[in-house]
Amino acid sequence: METSKIAYKPVGLALGATGGLLAGMAFKQIWKRLGHEDDAPSATDEDRSWREILIAAALQGAVFAAVKAAIDRGGAVAAKRMTGTWPA
Repeated sequence: METSKIAYKPVGLALGATGGLLAGMAFKQIWKRLGHEDDAPSATDEDRSWREILIAAALQGAVFAAVKAAIDRGGAVAAKRMTGTWPA
């Protein structure tokens, strides 16, 4: 494994953690605007319908996947610019 790829691992982990936090904040804001509530339903929330729980879960998954892809790609592009090699 090349040195640049090894050096990128901790950066990738830090970017991933940051991405998780950003995705969580983004999802909360989207849910507030769509659902007019502060918190999305939990899967075990007895007072919520199946429909609402599944919509919330699908939306949360989509937001997390999009943020993760954007951050992973951005990090890889930045690493290539700095080192000249793709980190993956």
